Amino acid sequence: MPNNKLTRKKFLAGGLALAAGAWLGSRYIPVMVNKPVTVTGIITGANSKAGHLLRGNFSFPEPENTVETGIVITGGGISGLSAARELTRNNRTDFILLELGNETGGNSVSGKNEVSAYPWGAHYLPIPDVRLTELLALLEECGSITGYDKAGLPVYNEFHLCAAPEDRLFIHGMWQDGLIPHIGITAEDERQIKSFLQLVAQYRQATDANGNDIFALPVNKSSKGAEWATLDAIPFERYLAEKGYTSQYLLWYLNYCCRDDYGSTLQTTSAWAGLHYFASRKGKAANAGYDDVLTWPEGNGYLAGHIKKSLPAANIFTNSVVYSITINSNNKAEVLYYHTATNQSTRIIADKAIVATPQYVNKKILKPARDINYDAFNYTPWVVANITVNNVPDSRGYGLSWDNVFYGSESLGYVNACQQSLNAFDKRKVFTFYLPLTGKDARTARMDAYNRSHAEWAAIITDELKKAHINFMRHLQRIDVWIWGHAMIQPAPGFISSSNRIKAQKNIDNCIYFAHSDLSGISVFEESF
Repeated sequence: MPNNKLTRKKFLAGGLALAAGAWLGSRYIPVMVNKPVTVTGIITGANSKAGHLLRGNFSFPEPENTVETGIVITGGGISGLSAARELTRNNRTDFILLELGNETGGNSVSGKNEVSAYPWGAHYLPIPDVRLTELLALLEECGSITGYDKAGLPVYNEFHLCAAPEDRLFIHGMWQDGLIPHIGITAEDERQIKSFLQLVAQYRQATDANGNDIFALPVNKSSKGAEWATLDAIPFERYLAEKGYTSQYLLWYLNYCCRDDYGSTLQTTSAWAGLHYFASRKGKAANAGYDDVLTWPEGNGYLAGHIKKSLPAANIFTNSVVYSITINSNNKAEVLYYHTATNQSTRIIADKAIVATPQYVNKKILKPARDINYDAFNYTPWVVANITVNNVPDSRGYGLSWDNVFYGSESLGYVNACQQSLNAFDKRKVFTFYLPLTGKDARTARMDAYNRSHAEWAAIITDELKKAHINFMRHLQRIDVWIWGHAMIQPAPGFISSSNRIKAQKNIDNCIYFAHSDLSGISVFEESF
């Protein structure tokens, strides 16, 4: 096997090897169902029953009582939890947080069985930029940062840094180390990959005349120069073509990256967002690089759980469907919510409201008129499955890694949820399988996902796993499926630089404020937090 292996880390860091294989772009074959597979497991997800109350014609009962508080937070994802955390840290406990589901965490929720904890959504956090001091403080609190060196760089907990081996790719009938194929490379392929790596390396360090990073996290800290809007206006695919990047190997990998981080493709991702994926990662550490990641068996559920534990439990109300937000005559926020367990409605009067719900929800619940095109916010549906096996199925080539990707597949492969487990010798594993539904328009894909049975989803998932693991069915114990109808905002061409996105961030009468990652155009933990 050649020695020019290119892992995802080396790709981000500037390695010069290149992928080999066929680029499928976004022209993925629609998810097909063969013969349904009968296997133990369930279909679950965010509280879709409660969500349908908002989308349907349900008549909510009149509020039976009124509660007054200083601040009301609608939405218990990372944004809502982080707002509550900041209030608590500043000795403000006069708040109420309302969450539609039966647990907080949003896209960072997690689960657990007798084998392992596992993520139902986001599963890692890249080493953050040291300028994100609030995020570093959180990582200190939860034990991910154990101290600082003499240069002031954070020292990360080795048990939280992703353990080796990090990633592998199934291609040409076998597994290889790294996510980029390292066979069949040509001189032209190498020239193109070298050129692209040099480009993103320059952008990673680039600043504008005012000293602002061209690409930064959070997105709003990025430069707002003319190049920003120009790059955002066109699809990443067009940008790459104009730059002369035609290598099918490079294009396949970049398309995979867009689907992995954004739930969109080269055609549906803006060039600015495509470059941001690589150029915004600027983390520094005493014992890790910007291309390293933090991960836990439960994924980012570890961080969500820590934030929740820091909050007063009595202030968090789950199974609470917010169906109306207005400003009353006293310039106070008036929030009406329906509790699905008691079938009762309550009115909350608060000095301020922090609306930490996505815009497709805000469209339904916000009563003050807003000059916003909510339809410009497009969301990708995803399916996540946690697969329990009694042993690692046989396969050819490189051994089980944290991230295991299938070349040319519609899925993103699976993550080994047990990678960080101290009981590494346990043969039993939980694999977390990810499938962004980018092959059709979002609404059709969403409906198809909800209409499929567990047996049909099991067939789709097992057909995928059997490509690499011939005896997979022999070791399969159960498959649990989570359907995300609106998992991630898409950074479509023109969206991030649009006035519509900026207007959606502005408060209403210094009374109602907004906090959600979809306001950035990029659904990542750093934005939500």
